Amino acid sequence: MAEVIDIETSGPGLYEFTGRLASFAKGDGVLTVFVRHTSCSLLIQENADPEVQSDLLAFFNRLVPPSDDPSMSYLTHTYEGPDDMPAHIKAAMLPVSLSIPVTGGRLMLGTWQGVYLFEHRRRPHTRQVAVAMIQAV
Repeated sequence: MAEVIDIETSGPGLYEFTGRLASFAKGDGVLTVFVRHTSCSLLIQENADPEVQSDLLAFFNRLVPPSDDPSMSYLTHTYEGPDDMPAHIKAAMLPVSLSIPVTGGRLMLGTWQGVYLFEHRRRPHTRQVAVAMIQAV
């Protein structure tokens, strides 16, 4: 059975929610995580050095700039703001669901790994993430 958790964002960036997933990890199996939006993504990334998150944000902003950037003049979906269609493009390039192995009730993440919602829009949002634990038989 899936549950939905809300993640508050305040603009572009990576929002770690690894700690909130621990309560869903039961026994052995796979924890699935799915974001219910088309303008943000999910990532497993390093959580030790915040420069990793800022560099990822800078890279994707350079790769897919806002629609008011001259290089993006070919975009036609622009009526929801200059960050909307680029957010959809970023979400199409990055995962919107994750599968995390669970053993003995613990997420099998590496030492420096964290689970993040990657917000691609400029304004604050409340993002919904569906979480389900699939038990091993």
